[in-house]
Amino acid sequence: MTKTNTLVFIAGWGLGVAPLQALATALTHELSSVLPDFVVQLQPLPDFTGQDTAAVIQQLNIELPNHCWLAGWSLGGMLATAVAAQRQNTCAGLISVASNACFVVKDTWLNAMPSSNFIAFHKRCQNNLTKGLKHFSQLCSQGATDPKVLSRELLTMALMPDLNVMLEGLNLLAKLDNRAAIAHFSSPQLHLFAADDALVPVTAAADYQILNAQAAVEVLGQSHACVLAEPQLLAQRMAEFIVSHQNA
Repeated sequence: MTKTNTLVFIAGWGLGVAPLQALATALTHELSSVLPDFVVQLQPLPDFTGQDTAAVIQQLNIELPNHCWLAGWSLGGMLATAVAAQRQNTCAGLISVASNACFVVKDTWLNAMPSSNFIAFHKRCQNNLTKGLKHFSQLCSQGATDPKVLSRELLTMALMPDLNVMLEGLNLLAKLDNRAAIAHFSSPQLHLFAADDALVPVTAAADYQILNAQAAVEVLGQSHACVLAEPQLLAQRMAEFIVSHQNA
């Protein structure tokens, strides 16, 4: 398969690409000695407005480079997984960080956020987006070495676009179901979970391994915001995975 020396890293909900900058820099540095032409491209979330789930995935599939590696954090990881499943062997590989196959609990996917918690958070954002983002930053930071400092740093990165855009993003988060995508993806895939993630239960890691025994599924990092708090740790593992498969 033809592969480009590009990894596209899709942002999570509410915070844009800023939390991924340090990880992108560390990953580029890790790869530079082995794959000097490799490029890490940060990708903001697409415009969800007025689009159903299939349309959002199709938009990304059209916009992103051909034959590249796809990666993403949280919602970005779910979108990367969905696009990778459409591309199959025309996707060089997939890496998700602090992401889940289903963000909200379903009948046969229990290691996820309870629907009552999600509905309460959705209402909190609808009533006061500023308070909703503050709470989100706190949840992202739970489990980190210094959660208060990390939460404040995340909050400075928070986007404040149109409320409807933010709510549409949450709706997409609740609707995405990547179980079949993970089970049937044929190219290399690495899924990284954080040990004390308050948004994506680490127990989902075992469920991923059941979905696809060929997938690399690992616990690495502490909080949901491990991309910001532990960029070097993640970059080392991601680089190792990319190098091991880039010339396979």
